[in-house]
Amino acid sequence: MAGGLVALLDDVAALVKVTAASLDDVAMGAAKASTKAMGVVVDDAAVTPQYVDGISPKRELPIIWKIAVGSIRNKLLIILPVALLLSYFAPWALTPILMLGGAYLVFEGAEKLLEALGWIKHHGPGEEGKDRDEKVIIGSAVRTDLVLSAEILVISLNEVAHEPFLTRALILLVVAIMMTVVVYGAVGLIVKMDDIGLHLAKKPREFSKKIGRGLVKGMPIVMSVLSKVGVVAMLWVGGHLILVGMDELGFHAPYGFVHHLEEAVHHATGSAGAVLGWCVNTALSCVAGFIMGSIITAIVLGIGKLKNKGKTETAH
Repeated sequence: MAGGLVALLDDVAALVKVTAASLDDVAMGAAKASTKAMGVVVDDAAVTPQYVDGISPKRELPIIWKIAVGSIRNKLLIILPVALLLSYFAPWALTPILMLGGAYLVFEGAEKLLEALGWIKHHGPGEEGKDRDEKVIIGSAVRTDLVLSAEILVISLNEVAHEPFLTRALILLVVAIMMTVVVYGAVGLIVKMDDIGLHLAKKPREFSKKIGRGLVKGMPIVMSVLSKVGVVAMLWVGGHLILVGMDELGFHAPYGFVHHLEEAVHHATGSAGAVLGWCVNTALSCVAGFIMGSIITAIVLGIGKLKNKGKTETAH
């Protein structure tokens, strides 16, 4: 009996060691994958605040919470299983899917920019009450998050593609949860910073009052800037997805041109080359995104006008 118990304890100890090693692999893999995807995470955090810009302060956190729930649902129920299955059975399909997501992003970004410039009229849903407006806001934000989250997880998947399937799945699960907490925690903090400022402004210490007043005055400017950065991020990320996808599918000229200029600036500007080269890549991806997004917007508006014309003729 004693010998059997010792053998059982040895087996348990060996299993614990294997499990600990696996958890270490998952933790290291998640850290590596998260670092690689951090650029898109920053874009995600920049895009989201625009959806609560102008919303009643009391509704900001509830809306962000609903978007965050939609985001984690996107990641765990749609993106994660689809990405894992495609990576196993049809890895070639990941690129076209990301390109479709990029097309949606450039359409959203170009439409917002064209509306801001006054070149097209806003044609979204009308004012139909607060609850309806919130559903529209949350739906739009969750759709945009679907694309950004897909890129985060696909980038992460590429970094751990050599891992066994189960380890790969656990790593992506950790990345999905961690990135959602980081992005929407940061967004929540950003949008409530003015409330923190009001709280500090009521403190007896003069230093706290100054910081509080500065936050109250500065946050509307910050939110306005973030709203604009969010539109640029949509165009950049979407444009980059499409250009890289075209390159991977064999149409090398557009991204080859961008990459050639990036490398030229990188090598010509010394110690600042890496940053300036990245800026060139970003700027050209943004311009490409705006051009492609404008074309898609024109097509969508044209189809909408044809549908409306058809309805009018049918009514007569």
